[in-house]
Amino acid sequence: MEEKEIHLVKKVSKDLGMTYKELGEEIGYSESNLRKAVSDNRTTLQLKKAIELYLKNLKLEAEQEKSMKMEKMIKEFISHIFSNESEKFTLSLDKK
Repeated sequence: MEEKEIHLVKKVSKDLGMTYKELGEEIGYSESNLRKAVSDNRTTLQLKKAIELYLKNLKLEAEQEKSMKMEKMIKEFISHIFSNESEKFTLSLDKK
């Protein structure tokens, strides 16, 4: 038995835990247009591209957030190293 492919709008909405209204707001479509696309089982090229760009944007935002966290950790690490080196230098000068 052949499995029926889930409509792109339905799949993305479910995967992201979003309503059609919420998804529509993000990609510039009305809830009624998304519902109609699903019920008619059609996806225009424009709708497909809008969803693809939205998903790509979400991915890039997540990667940017990870990069910013990594940058913060590196800065804190470097700051910690230099503060320890500065303390060692001060302590060695005090001993003289």
